[in-house]
Amino acid sequence: MNIRAMKIFLPVAIGLVILLVWHWLVAAYEVPRYIVPGPLDVAQTLVKDWDLLWGSLLITLRVTVAALLISVIAGSLIAFLFVQSRWLEMSLFPYAVLLQVTPIVAIAPLVIIWVNDASIALVMCATIVAIFPVISNTTLGLRSVDAGLLELFRMNKATRMQTLVRLRIPSALPYFFGGLRIASGLALIGAVVAEFVAGTGGSGAGLAYQILQSGLQLNVPRLFAALFLITLTGVLLFLAMVGLSQLALRGWHESELLPEH
Repeated sequence: MNIRAMKIFLPVAIGLVILLVWHWLVAAYEVPRYIVPGPLDVAQTLVKDWDLLWGSLLITLRVTVAALLISVIAGSLIAFLFVQSRWLEMSLFPYAVLLQVTPIVAIAPLVIIWVNDASIALVMCATIVAIFPVISNTTLGLRSVDAGLLELFRMNKATRMQTLVRLRIPSALPYFFGGLRIASGLALIGAVVAEFVAGTGGSGAGLAYQILQSGLQLNVPRLFAALFLITLTGVLLFLAMVGLSQLALRGWHESELLPEH
């Protein structure tokens, strides 16, 4: 079995074992559904409440994707500015760190109060969580260029823009995609946390609201089903970022080259 097949087979096999153990423990100890439902109960609830959960998932996913796109664009532009000026980086980078270490649960209520539109507020909160890995990794990648190649560009009197486009950006791509993988998960976490704080219901209710409502109603199978959808979404986002990385780096960067044996 080759490496690509093993990467799929092993996680799936472990997941099936976990599900079987979960089902056996719930059945053997006769755990009530309102405490810990079995995997079959969760699957049945997922099918029964699919319309409700799917609509909420789309709302959460819309906030997540919007925040991720803004994080990528804004974070990359900020990194480009940082690499052009050490003074600018030293002056502003600590504030990016400050946003990262400040808990989103402390920032989200203020953002929701200050911004009248709930959707925009949710996107802003998720962006605050997701933007730092893009800034940090992209800046590091833009700085981590081969010294000999950089000197060669200087000897040939390349402009800052030429050096950025032809040397720094290609060298930074592995770092950028590493930050993108982290940011995709953080954008989803930021969207869910912001939804918890906002508590928006009705037609604008995301999966976080469904989790809150399910907990209040002791509908634990639906709560587990919503958690499953959030987890699955996070995994699919990560895999999408891995796919983009492979597409961009395959064939020329050692991180995506397959071993010969």
